[in-house]
Amino acid sequence: MMPEMDPNATARLEALENRVGELEDMNAIRRLHWAYGYYIDFNRPDDVAELFARDGVVVFLSGEYHGHAGVKRLYGDWIAGRFTQGRPGPVDGLVLDHFQMQDIITIAPDRQSAKGRFRGMLLGGWHDSVIDRKPDFMPQQFWEAGIYENDYVREDGAWKIKRLDYMMQWQGDYETGLAHTVAHLQPAAVLYPEDPLGPDVILPAEQVRQTWPHRQDVPMHFAHPRFGALLAGQEPR
Repeated sequence: MMPEMDPNATARLEALENRVGELEDMNAIRRLHWAYGYYIDFNRPDDVAELFARDGVVVFLSGEYHGHAGVKRLYGDWIAGRFTQGRPGPVDGLVLDHFQMQDIITIAPDRQSAKGRFRGMLLGGWHDSVIDRKPDFMPQQFWEAGIYENDYVREDGAWKIKRLDYMMQWQGDYETGLAHTVAHLQPAAVLYPEDPLGPDVILPAEQVRQTWPHRQDVPMHFAHPRFGALLAGQEPR
């Protein structure tokens, strides 16, 4: 006859298993977001889309791009179309490197959804030998930084991006620096399909994000580690 397990030991074991599961979820989401950074570096919109839930959303320049079709339109037609004429990268003479860092990930108690905050930095530019490929509205070399406040969901057993919300913080031309730069990217104004590259939805006027040199807060989804929601900036969404 097997001895009965101590109820306290059973509870501790269950708590430990749950904590290990949360840590595995955090690493999976971190890997998911870092993979996103590499795929957008090399203009691979189909691979980017597969990181999103079927009803996933990207928020970019105050516009929402919905579903896999919207994700491919943004990262393929809009971004890859401008930077590489639609070709997958890397391409000679172009740098488009996105650094993803400073992640804070919060797993929901049921471990079916999560939120993540990341800082992104972008270094972009065209070599003199391919300067004819540069869009007219962009500087030849530039820096950019922004903050993500994202939602993730477990779909068919795998973590996917539910809502990727990127708020640009600044842009700086390499030659003149951010002190003398007005962002070359501005909020969306025309919807798809009137604009073939446009978003499916434009954020309400009070939520439109003006770009550098304007600064806007990006509320944090997480509570202060010591003082809790009192100093969190907002209650968790």
